[in-house]
Amino acid sequence: MKKIKLFCFPYAGGSAVVFKKWSDYLHRSIELVPVELAGRGRRIYEPLYQNLHEALEDVFNIVKSQLMGSPYAFFGHSLGGLIAYELIFKIKQNNLPGPVHLFISGRGAPHVPKDPDRTIYHKLPDDEFRKEILELGGTPKEFFQYPELMEVLLPTLKNDFKIAETYQYNERHQEGIKPLDCGLTIFIGKDEDVTAEHMFGWRLHSKKVCTVHYFEGEHFFIHEETEKLVTFINQALITR
Repeated sequence: MKKIKLFCFPYAGGSAVVFKKWSDYLHRSIELVPVELAGRGRRIYEPLYQNLHEALEDVFNIVKSQLMGSPYAFFGHSLGGLIAYELIFKIKQNNLPGPVHLFISGRGAPHVPKDPDRTIYHKLPDDEFRKEILELGGTPKEFFQYPELMEVLLPTLKNDFKIAETYQYNERHQEGIKPLDCGLTIFIGKDEDVTAEHMFGWRLHSKKVCTVHYFEGEHFFIHEETEKLVTFINQALITR
């Protein structure tokens, strides 16, 4: 029996290494495939994406040869969730088989309007941006204590926020919501600043069952709740 491939897409500023310990918890029938985005990790010297279109082109070229012959699923946290979601439409346009399941973490339904009074992080001056990111959590404090490291990684982080914050659902989906053919599971921190509409709005995006799981913590609950989160992934993929 062929393994199910689980492609994992990191959050803004994150690299494939954030999924390293997932192998300790994944069922033996699931193969972990972390996706490294340009400008970080082993691709740190590659140019950053200018927009979501470039990110999708790059990621599609990375995964397309691995989509045939065995089932697969996507997991994405925050920006990674947006990339995973939009990548499915790119795959469909190229007549390749879609995923059996999509796991979205820390991101509201894409069609729900954004709060007009929200902070636009990528437009903040660097000093203010650093302060806001530190308060969000998820980025190690050591990152801010070494100017050399910050000089390298800050542009990547800010650029990722730009991609996420300039995303316009209606521009990419002018015909409205097109429900996916795969199962859909949503993970969210209980203390995240999101509305019920943002979370349960995901149910419009799948023809199958959409399940929402809440975790203790804020936006980066995935670091403290890894084992519990991966257990839900195992259950969804093994019993599909």
